[in-house]
Amino acid sequence: MKYVLMFVETEQFARGLEAMGELEREAAYAAVGRWFAENSDKITHHTHLAPVHTATTVRLAGGGEPVITDGPFIEGKEVVSGFAEVKVADLDEALALARSWPACPIVEIRPAS
Repeated sequence: MKYVLMFVETEQFARGLEAMGELEREAAYAAVGRWFAENSDKITHHTHLAPVHTATTVRLAGGGEPVITDGPFIEGKEVVSGFAEVKVADLDEALALARSWPACPIVEIRPAS
């Protein structure tokens, strides 16, 4: 089965990352690199998204003209910062991958076709 693991960054997580010293931040990024390397046999595609301030949002108003704005301007204090598409046996295996994710504090899992 295919699933997409969406890595969700919170404001608190982003502040913590910014507050890290260079060596600590490099170690955090290295842990993410190891996670991808250790699970490369299951990962079919992955990417890190550009910072949230680079987003453009299109709101499709029921039958009206779409409204386009700079920025995500979504409700909430969490943003998807990247994703990995994985091919695993079942949801339990996808959950095991998510539990071992060493970075963002939230991983949303969705089936993909």
